[in-house]
Amino acid sequence: MFTFTDTWYLVLAAAIFAIGAVGLIVRRNPLVMFMCVELMLNAVNLTFVTFSRMLNDVGGQAVVFFVMVVAAAEVVVGLAIIVAIMRRREGANADDISLMRG
Repeated sequence: MFTFTDTWYLVLAAAIFAIGAVGLIVRRNPLVMFMCVELMLNAVNLTFVTFSRMLNDVGGQAVVFFVMVVAAAEVVVGLAIIVAIMRRREGANADDISLMRG
């Protein structure tokens, strides 16, 4: 039977992070960019949990908790800004952030 080792989790986290980074660089839609940042945060969380399991230390899992709290706050503020931009201008892209000026 095949068992997943810690290396598989790290490779998966690297692949997820790479997909998020490429999506962040390539796409100009603010919502897609926002989702790519969240994807990258989840890849880092997977890495923290994997190293926490490898080292038999709870510290990595505690860091994941704080990253999730920061990600939740980011979702609240960031999504509000993105929705405000998208309502103001249909088809807005990342270069339209200057619309937020008064």
